[in-house]
Amino acid sequence: MTDAASGPLPDFREAMALASTWIAQWEAEELSDEVLAERVGGLVRDRDGARGFFVVALSGEGPLMDRLPEVLVQQLRAQQIASRRIASRSTELLRMLEPRLVKQRLEQLLEGTRGQGEDQAFLERWGYDETQIQAIAEAAQAVAE
Repeated sequence: MTDAASGPLPDFREAMALASTWIAQWEAEELSDEVLAERVGGLVRDRDGARGFFVVALSGEGPLMDRLPEVLVQQLRAQQIASRRIASRSTELLRMLEPRLVKQRLEQLLEGTRGQGEDQAFLERWGYDETQIQAIAEAAQAVAE
């Protein structure tokens, strides 16, 4: 299992285990608010990490979600802002490229999100779920606008 701060990102089960350990340490006052926020910030960098953390945090009996440390809230907001910034930059970059080639590639990707074409195998191989596939389709449509 990784520590989520460096190296490969943890899978969903590892993320749940890390979140559970860190929350227990925080509740026992063995982990400061700042250290918890830093670790959680590293964990929620990807979908599995975020899912693992929130499954544990939201379903746990402990007080974390009832008295969220402000530094943790700030960390989560920063992650959200960074995600939006990356999405915005990506969209703008695609709009600056050769429109005909971008359009062809987006059409191919959209075909894959409908269960057809070359990109269907890619989406299946990497385990994209229906929610993610829908988000990909919406993002591709947004670039086309």
